[in-house]
Amino acid sequence: MTRMLIIGPPGAGKGTQAARISDRLGVTAISTGDIFRANVKNQTPLGLEAKKYIDAGNFVPDSVTNDMVRARLLEDDVAEGFLLDGYPRTAAQVEELDDILASKGQKLDVVLQLTADDEELVQRLLKRAEIEGRADDNEDVIRHRLDLYKAQTADVVASYDSRGIVARVDGLGGIDDVTERVMEVLKDIS
Repeated sequence: MTRMLIIGPPGAGKGTQAARISDRLGVTAISTGDIFRANVKNQTPLGLEAKKYIDAGNFVPDSVTNDMVRARLLEDDVAEGFLLDGYPRTAAQVEELDDILASKGQKLDVVLQLTADDEELVQRLLKRAEIEGRADDNEDVIRHRLDLYKAQTADVVASYDSRGIVARVDGLGGIDDVTERVMEVLKDIS
């Protein structure tokens, strides 16, 4: 059974690697973005609440995010493990996730941190923006997102580092190469 979190800066390949890890380990990959979209699409009470903030261009409050994650982690498909992508993002959310898991007699096994050089990420994201036609993803916006990521996740990483469960993997290079590095690190942990 594996309960894990994948974190890394924008453009590090978290979504791609999460899908590959999920396939290889047979655990459910859970993206908070997917949770938000499903709740909004299905017009759940939490989805309607989140939509107010999203439509206004604001962050969804922790209380709403926490409730969505809690509900998702109670579903049957995560009984044998999961891989969370995009949560927790704050120290308060780390505490909430600990509480959610403790209520089920569980804890996180590993936090996989994809690392990457900022300049490489900027170039990668600019290329992706060009390919996908994201006119709003210019260099200034990308650098701001990278700075926000660092500011938001410093406490999260420090918290899990103090528990000795952070495994760092170089997120640069070919997709297959990164996947093999990830699987090698995970093999050593399990």
